[in-house]
Amino acid sequence: MKIAGKTALVTGGAHRVGKAISMMLAQNGANVVINYYSSDAAARQTVEEATSLGVDAMAIQCDVSVLADVQQMKRQVEDRFGGVDILVNSADLFGKHPFPTDDYTIWQRVTSVTIDGAFYVSNEFAPLMLARRAGVIVNIVDLSAWYPWPNFMAHSVAKAGLLAMTNQMALELAPHVRVNAVAPGPVLPPPDYDGAMLDRVARRTLLDRWGSAEDVAFAVKYLIEADYVTADVIRVDGGEFYGHRKG
Repeated sequence: MKIAGKTALVTGGAHRVGKAISMMLAQNGANVVINYYSSDAAARQTVEEATSLGVDAMAIQCDVSVLADVQQMKRQVEDRFGGVDILVNSADLFGKHPFPTDDYTIWQRVTSVTIDGAFYVSNEFAPLMLARRAGVIVNIVDLSAWYPWPNFMAHSVAKAGLLAMTNQMALELAPHVRVNAVAPGPVLPPPDYDGAMLDRVARRTLLDRWGSAEDVAFAVKYLIEADYVTADVIRVDGGEFYGHRKG
């Protein structure tokens, strides 16, 4: 699918990797709908940067884990653009918690945003794509879909579920809507990482360095434009998936 002239919705599209994806789409000529939950200022800034490139853009506050909110977002998008051609499910909640636990809050919130949210948004917008007989969905997972992370039970299970959902949706929506995933590795360090931690993470990759949010956006661009690719996943991780094999 050519990006220019299309309309894209990016959940969690206001900052970090989501913003890089939103801006990539705008730079390539797509109108962009930027979904956010609490990052109002960042969303407005991203809209301003996108519209400065000559495309239309809007920000919509929506908790993707709440079906009624998603349905309202769908109505807003339909009123403005008539639907979407491209959907990127990037919204998630990076919640750390021990297991076993007495507090179910993190489990419920993380899985509801990543799994339920991606399902609700895809389920609401897929019929509009099917009616046009064309569409692309890209889900953002990460390496925890394959390798569990200590104290990140909810996150790892949610990303594995989103990867399974990618394959299932590709099957259900074929042949008119393609569905793929991108799995970033170390591309944006948390603000509390010191120099030693940054170096330690870099050494886990085969390339011995961090990537960037733009590297992830580039992979998303490929999956949008690659018309013969569906039910697949691209790891953008500098080889971290196989880093444990380094000598």
